[in-house]
Amino acid sequence: MNLAFAESELPVRLRFDRSMTDEELMRFCAANEPALVEREANGEVLVMTPAGFGTGRINSRITRSLDEWAEADGRGVVTDSNGGYALADGSVRAPDAAWVSLRRLERLSEEEKKGFAPVCPEFVVELRSPTDKLDGLRTKMEMWIGNGAEVAWLVDPVRKAVEIYRAGEQPEIHEEPTSVQGSGPVAGFELVLARIWA
Repeated sequence: MNLAFAESELPVRLRFDRSMTDEELMRFCAANEPALVEREANGEVLVMTPAGFGTGRINSRITRSLDEWAEADGRGVVTDSNGGYALADGSVRAPDAAWVSLRRLERLSEEEKKGFAPVCPEFVVELRSPTDKLDGLRTKMEMWIGNGAEVAWLVDPVRKAVEIYRAGEQPEIHEEPTSVQGSGPVAGFELVLARIWA
């Protein structure tokens, strides 16, 4: 199903008589490129525009930094904003950057790895674009933690802040930090923010 929306009309939420299967959602995503598509836990499909040049540039820096660390560390792999995850609550999400351990991935079949991986990454990063509402992103961070992420960072270039979420804890808010340090599953990872804010 190919939808024709003007960029000015997005994001849009679509509700169908029944929730799309993961396979149907995969086909829907392919038919509606370059729109970004996620499925909510209630079955609604959220269709969004690509983030734009500035946000894309920042996101590539975050993903590259995390990927270089992960490659040297050797315990897990990184996905960018195209890596979709089928989560326990029924939603399908694609974080801006994520790290998932080889330990979690070894539970998946090769077929499962080809589609939306039925696993929650241990570490996720969501990047706020200029049009994103902060409350919605904070809700999304809690959703990641509720589905099994151990650590989640909300990187906000608008406020030059990073919010760090962990299960059972209040978010830590760092305003204008020069860097943030990974903890838990990504202990040893450091994101230097001078390159992000520039």
